[in-house]
Amino acid sequence: MVQSAVRTRWAPRLPALFGRLLGRSAEAPPRAGRRSNPDAVVDCAVYVNGRREPGRPHYADAYASSRRQRRSFVWLGLHDPGPATMAAVGRVFGLDELSVEQALADGHRPTVQQHGDVTLLVLRTAGYVEHTELTDTSEVIDTGDVMVFLGDRFVVTVRHGASGALTPVRQEIENRPGILAEGPWAVAYAVCARMVELYLEVAGHLEKDLERVEETVFARDRSADIQHIYQLKRELVEFKRAVWPLQTPLRTLLEQRTGLVPPALHRWFVDVEGRLTRAVDRIASYDELLNSILQSRLAQLAVDQNNDMRKIAAWAAIAATQTAVAGVYGMNFTYMPELGWRYGYAGALLLMALAAVTLHRLFRRSGWL
Repeated sequence: MVQSAVRTRWAPRLPALFGRLLGRSAEAPPRAGRRSNPDAVVDCAVYVNGRREPGRPHYADAYASSRRQRRSFVWLGLHDPGPATMAAVGRVFGLDELSVEQALADGHRPTVQQHGDVTLLVLRTAGYVEHTELTDTSEVIDTGDVMVFLGDRFVVTVRHGASGALTPVRQEIENRPGILAEGPWAVAYAVCARMVELYLEVAGHLEKDLERVEETVFARDRSADIQHIYQLKRELVEFKRAVWPLQTPLRTLLEQRTGLVPPALHRWFVDVEGRLTRAVDRIASYDELLNSILQSRLAQLAVDQNNDMRKIAAWAAIAATQTAVAGVYGMNFTYMPELGWRYGYAGALLLMALAAVTLHRLFRRSGWL
């Protein structure tokens, strides 16, 4: 009975005593440490009615918060994530194994895929590499890719490569809450619009490079090297592979039967498709122009080689006359004309000189020399 009374008396006080010993109050239990995002996370935010919530929470906490609120979603941005990070993200957002594997690799072709309740939109990034002069190893276009996973309450963007940073996209779309209130597909629209804008910027820089190459090809000195033109052609082909395939996914998104794009965003995607068409047309014209420049340079090389061959043939003909005269008088027959003539040697030299001068003037007049 005494022991039971003692336990009853001291039991409520034990947490307080241990709390004093450990330097904290028992009524205020220790607060769990705040989780931090992995290094691959560029940004993470919760959006409610098109407005960003304060802070940069852990992506798991952000997703849980977005599911508790109406008209909200979370946008998680990743750059070159590792397998462990991507696997953890896949578990939180319910991405299947195939989607996680796709997100770890780069070099994908632009496409749109449906994986259950998640839509995957793949786009290629493009950036112009500044260079002082074009060489046979110059890198003109830098490409990468962006994968956009779209769910009911989340959007996860995974970017590979240095070009196509999405920070300006986030800043711009956050200043347009009316569009951002449409949910994750508003982010998909903003990413598509940014990529197409980059395509047009790169196309403008390529146009200047083509103008410089065209000037050197058709200049009098013709200093353009065909290897430089071919390198620019290769870079243009890489740019073309990044831009042209995007037409099909955009057309698929705009089809009413798919029902992927919200009606309020449909006209914005139509605008993106129109600008993409302009980019495709410009690239097609650049490709044709570069082909014409390349063919012109090849024709110039053929003409130059033909001119060289004519010059060689003309000088060979001039040398042949000297060889003929020297060969005839080198036969050493007893009875030959002018063998006994005192000025025969000088006459033979004069004959060779006159023949050379005559042939040289004839070849110059005909354009061979």
